[in-house]
Amino acid sequence: MICRRPHAALRSFVQVLSVAIVGLSLSLPAAQATERKKAVGKKQQTSVALQKSVRSAKSTRPVATRTSARRAALVAATAAAVARPSFGEMAGLHHVSDPLDLKSSVALVVDQDTHEVLLRKNDQAVLPIASLTKLMTGLIVSQARLPMEELITITEDDVDTEKGSRSRLIVGATLSRREMLHLALMSSENRAAHALGRTYPGGLSAFVAQMNAKARLLGMADTRYVDPTGLSSNNQSSARDLAVLVNVAHSDPVLREFSTSPGHEVAVGSKTLQYNNTNRLVKNPAWDIGLQKTGYIAEAGRCLVMQTQISGRKLIMVFLDSAGKFSRLGDAERVRNWVESMPALRSAVSPVRGGNG
Repeated sequence: MICRRPHAALRSFVQVLSVAIVGLSLSLPAAQATERKKAVGKKQQTSVALQKSVRSAKSTRPVATRTSARRAALVAATAAAVARPSFGEMAGLHHVSDPLDLKSSVALVVDQDTHEVLLRKNDQAVLPIASLTKLMTGLIVSQARLPMEELITITEDDVDTEKGSRSRLIVGATLSRREMLHLALMSSENRAAHALGRTYPGGLSAFVAQMNAKARLLGMADTRYVDPTGLSSNNQSSARDLAVLVNVAHSDPVLREFSTSPGHEVAVGSKTLQYNNTNRLVKNPAWDIGLQKTGYIAEAGRCLVMQTQISGRKLIMVFLDSAGKFSRLGDAERVRNWVESMPALRSAVSPVRGGNG
């Protein structure tokens, strides 16, 4: 009984309090209650109207807005791709050491005249080559002897939907084949490279077939092309094959000129666009570069090929799958310093081998 009394007292208190609250609410003036109902009704009407407005805006938003949304999705996909490891990283190629502590997982340095291999690191590994692809694109276009002043217009077909890469060549922009080739080799302009392949006699498929046929003719057994830009990770090659391509491409004066051009202006409609070389070493007076090409997609890492002259020797350098943004250029500097400091290079450093075929 003693334990029940507090509960009984509590119940009694609650009952009294409830009656008081009910009485208080009933005592509100009728006008005040009516005003409160009107305010609630207005809020509900506003909410419904806002929801209708939002639904209407979504269903009637212009094409430009939808295009912006698609571009935003592509940018997000690109950011996600950047976070993925490269093929070289997944294969463990970065764990292979070398005497120069290169940051690229694949490297090859060859004397262009004697064909002597000065340094090799995983040179047999077959990896995505990104925009190094454009060297073959340029070689096919140049050797086809197509009219270089013929005008080519960028179309929707040239817009990259695989990687979401950006371009200042808008759909409808028109340039000569010469200028398209210049931008593709110097600034790695993807839409320009794709347009060059698309406007090749027989179309894009015929162009890619010609790229692969040329690779077989040059003995590039490790090489495969599926597009003229290198945006696809299925464009793959080895350092050995790429050294062969650089050697052949260097014999073409158009490819030498365009790939080493520091900058170039093009007129697109009423605008003049300034493009710069993707390889800052071409502006460095300490370097004598005869041909070069850079490349990057997440699967390939940072890539670089060059023909250059150091200490009186013509060298071909290949660097693939470099992890840092500037490390491929740093690797080129390391090799240059090494060559300059070691005249008797034949017995200086033992080659580094590794990788897969």
